[in-house]
Amino acid sequence: MNMKFARLGTAGNEKPVVIAQDANGTEKYFSLDPLTKDINGEFLATDGIARTREALAAGNLPEISAEGLRIGSPVARPGNVVCIGLNYSAHAAESGATPPESPVVFLKPSNTVSGPFDAAPIPPSSEKYDWEVELGIVIGREASYLSSTDEAADCIAGYVVANDLSERDYQLPGAAGQWTKGKSLPQSTPLGPWLVPADELDAGHLALRTWVNGEIRQSSDTSDMIFDALTVVHHLSQYMVLEPGDVILTGTPEGVALSGRFPYIQPGDVVELEVEGLGRQRQKFYRAHAASLAAIGTDKATR
Repeated sequence: MNMKFARLGTAGNEKPVVIAQDANGTEKYFSLDPLTKDINGEFLATDGIARTREALAAGNLPEISAEGLRIGSPVARPGNVVCIGLNYSAHAAESGATPPESPVVFLKPSNTVSGPFDAAPIPPSSEKYDWEVELGIVIGREASYLSSTDEAADCIAGYVVANDLSERDYQLPGAAGQWTKGKSLPQSTPLGPWLVPADELDAGHLALRTWVNGEIRQSSDTSDMIFDALTVVHHLSQYMVLEPGDVILTGTPEGVALSGRFPYIQPGDVVELEVEGLGRQRQKFYRAHAASLAAIGTDKATR
């Protein structure tokens, strides 16, 4: 049975659901409340996907209406967001870098995760905010010192669409340029709309695309990755413990603004991203404004 997992509701109050087709091929939404409070590491580590299939087959999940509900990240706030840089040769070239011989690894704060359709802020002083469509891996069981890519496959719960939004002036130039600064901005990791179980698609052959204001920017395929999903999970497990609910972003293909071929994101721009079989995101961007000291003081006083 084909399934897609999602979380619906206002930010911070999302409810877990599963989307499945009936006998006529019509997609329906079913509440996961009988099985879990959320789609998180605990749910995934306790065979939540298999339990959902059983519950659907038995008719034990109540059907709900999703009309008018916000779609949040399909995974509750991850413990870690681990990222792979320069994982497509053409993107490495447009970035002025040599394709790596070993995966380039960095971290994003988990509080950067946002919903796939949430309005997206451009930092107040940013002039080089950039899009990056990526295949996201969701970990389903602990991975540490894995011995093979076969073991890595057993640790992957599923996959999501991700946008690794990046501020290039903060990330790259001069002595002050640091990947952490350029990759840690608020709401800079939209995920979703769905989590699709790993056994329902071939992650090695998925088309990835990005549009800005309706114009195509990125068009590639995960088969062009230098290090595929299983290799990435196996490699990371040699250096860190991957826990259920963690998300790994596997890198972006060519076609970003950093290439010099396209303008960076401006207020009012609409960026759409999709990965084959995993759905499409859409973010409209606006300029964030720095909080005044008076506002900050008032906020603290009311806590």
